[in-house]
Amino acid sequence: MPISKNSFIKLFATLFFFGSGLAPAQVNIGLPTVELKAGIYRIQAELADIPKAREVGLMNRTSMPTNSGMLFVFEQKTSHCFWMNNTKIPLSIAFIADDGKIVNIEEMQAETTNNHCPKAAVRYALEMNKQWFTERVIMPGTVVTGLPKR
Repeated sequence: MPISKNSFIKLFATLFFFGSGLAPAQVNIGLPTVELKAGIYRIQAELADIPKAREVGLMNRTSMPTNSGMLFVFEQKTSHCFWMNNTKIPLSIAFIADDGKIVNIEEMQAETTNNHCPKAAVRYALEMNKQWFTERVIMPGTVVTGLPKR
């Protein structure tokens, strides 16, 4: 079956658009939020509690308000590792146990593929702007309240 010139042009344009990296960048928008508290600090956290939201995370964002972050909630308690591929802003991540205690905190550079993993099995991870925890003297053992229960 011969292909028409218009069909060929449409097919070529579609393949070029999606194959050239010009496809729209994935960004999480409209996620539910939860208010958390770490020490005396209130945090407005977007909730990444479904696979697609967790997969996209904070990718392609260029900024984030000071006391805002993203809370990753997993069904299984295990060693959930993170990387910063397609993430434009440097972040800090706190890995949080079921009882709300921070297990460990990692600093993550933008646009890298280094793995950042918890030191123990966790169900929660909270990403904030780089140095957010350090600047507020929030460290492992600090309790984060307001975590959604699974």
